[in-house]
Amino acid sequence: MKNSSKADNGSLALEEDDELQDSAATHEVDLPRIQRAVREILAAVGEDPDREGLLETPARVARMYAELFSGLKQDAREHLKKFITEQYDEVVLVRDISFNSVCEHHLLPFFGRVHIGYIPNGKVIGLSKLARVVEVVSKRPQVQERMTEDIAHLLEDELDAKGVAVVIEASHSCMTIRGVRKPGSMCVTSAMKGVFRSNVSSRAEIMTLIYGEHR
Repeated sequence: MKNSSKADNGSLALEEDDELQDSAATHEVDLPRIQRAVREILAAVGEDPDREGLLETPARVARMYAELFSGLKQDAREHLKKFITEQYDEVVLVRDISFNSVCEHHLLPFFGRVHIGYIPNGKVIGLSKLARVVEVVSKRPQVQERMTEDIAHLLEDELDAKGVAVVIEASHSCMTIRGVRKPGSMCVTSAMKGVFRSNVSSRAEIMTLIYGEHR
């Protein structure tokens, strides 16, 4: 009875895991190819891909990669097409947008938060659209520096904003669980465009709005 109970609990856990997967994320992803590659990796490190605990692992990993890299099939600009015409020319800031991405150097996760501020030039977008842009850009093999610049360029180009500021704080697994193994370390990157780049007081204002109550 005990063995049966363990098997049932394990099956339930796998079913719940599968239900969490976004089926849309698997669109146009070669899942069988990923599964074959995962089996090869397991064999290469000395494991038996055919043992009970690993039988479904290649399929689960394939679905996971489809989800983690779903941004490759999306255009973040689509979330910036709808805007409201408003003559507002002060800072709009959304802090602490959580994200997770995958470092393209080791295919290990890095995660943290994004702060986005901009000064409109007649175009104001819904605040949730900023989070959606982060979601699309982060769901690709990434490096933090490029991710920061990509988000800033998108807002600058699509909104014709007077100024754009993007600051990302992230913890990288490739630094915390391997290599130098320094848990707790954070990488901070920033991209300043328009007045936030050319005007020192504007840059100081946005950094104070981001960090003033946090530090």
